[in-house]
Amino acid sequence: VGAFFAIWGAIWSGTWVVGVLMAMLFGGLLALIHGFFCIHLRADQIVSGFAVNLLALGVTGFLFTEIYPSGIPLGVSRVPNVELGFLSSIPVIGDFLEGVFGSLNLLVWLMPLTVVLTYVVLFKTPIGLRIRAVGEHPRAADTVGISVYGVRYAAVVTSGVLAALGGAFLSIGFTGRFAENMTSGRGFIALAAVIFGKWRPGWAFVATLLFGFGFALAIPLQREADISSNVISTLPYVLTLVAVAGVIGRSIPPAAIGRPYVKQ
Repeated sequence: VGAFFAIWGAIWSGTWVVGVLMAMLFGGLLALIHGFFCIHLRADQIVSGFAVNLLALGVTGFLFTEIYPSGIPLGVSRVPNVELGFLSSIPVIGDFLEGVFGSLNLLVWLMPLTVVLTYVVLFKTPIGLRIRAVGEHPRAADTVGISVYGVRYAAVVTSGVLAALGGAFLSIGFTGRFAENMTSGRGFIALAAVIFGKWRPGWAFVATLLFGFGFALAIPLQREADISSNVISTLPYVLTLVAVAGVIGRSIPPAAIGRPYVKQ
């Protein structure tokens, strides 16, 4: 949803800024649908999640073929890269730093800032305390006047907005085009990173770097060692199973995760 509506907004308006905003808007709306079924109708979150994913795949595929039967036009406004040419002037490691960080997309730089902001909000502010209270012990949170439904809705919609930014990066930040199911299960990789990172923003970020490194290895390993890229792509899920099994420390989720709350 984020990937499609980002490129739709960029083409419609002529600017990537509107594309990013449209991605965030429709990502939040889709998350709101998921939240309504899980929070108010008390549907199973896993079933609702799969249904929402199928809905997203079907709707974006239909809209893509209807609006762009000839494909995405050329010259789509894309999120710019941040050029840091001055890195090359650093002695010894300047060329290396410029090669790695010298021309990264603006959304890539936004990502670590979002990780830091998430940590600060969750663990250093009253809002974060409420979010964690609702996730761990909603009944106790309700008794002290915290709106369990309100906090859960806000958290779910925010997650949809942030996930849509990932989709926007794929379409108007990285490729400049859209294809059906172009996310190729990366949302599930993000979920695996959260579990592997033990439900902490910083460790989840480290997990994504590890998984990304595994994906980056797929091409040279396939070329040099004739190892199938499909085998390498299973690495995130294998590592997640290891983490869930407690081999490298058990990943303990919030106590009330997946449990509908019924207000007394």
